[in-house]
Amino acid sequence: MTELMKEDIRKACEVLQKGGVILYPTDTIWGIGCDATNAEAVKRVYEIKKRADSKAMLVLVDNAVKVDFYVNEPPEVAFDLIECATKPMTIIYDDARNLASNLLAEDGSVGIRVTTEEFSKQLCFRFRKAIVSTSANVSGEPSPATFADISEEIKQAVDYIVQSRQEEKVAPKPSSIIKLGKGGQIKIIRE
Repeated sequence: MTELMKEDIRKACEVLQKGGVILYPTDTIWGIGCDATNAEAVKRVYEIKKRADSKAMLVLVDNAVKVDFYVNEPPEVAFDLIECATKPMTIIYDDARNLASNLLAEDGSVGIRVTTEEFSKQLCFRFRKAIVSTSANVSGEPSPATFADISEEIKQAVDYIVQSRQEEKVAPKPSSIIKLGKGGQIKIIRE
């Protein structure tokens, strides 16, 4: 891990712990993030995105073990899917817990992605809580493919902008999205 990355993670964690909002690189696109357990911080993210809070946002964690903390009885198949994934995969689980209630879908479900990308994985590990990850754009506008595509409006609205990976020019692919129902039913929402 580079010195820049270590410093970025330290500063980002400081901002997250104070209920702030960050702009950071993930295993897919750049995201707007906050402490997923802090309802006030989550509210700010909705305000920045100009998005109705009835639309749920996903969270990142650094390890599949943490899924158990945020989901009441996750289906066993979830851990097999996470272990076998060859690209970023968001799983929507029923019966979320230990997260800000305004983060969840109306049915109480939540999307969780176990990140394997170095920066976001280290950030989640050091912060020790789930971190909101939603595309860095105003709702209804196209998701920015790279840091250079993020609007000034979004950059001005956050409390900290991560310096790492800003120079990257290759647009990453979005995650696949799978919904796991009770009893382990699998519904593929996006491949």
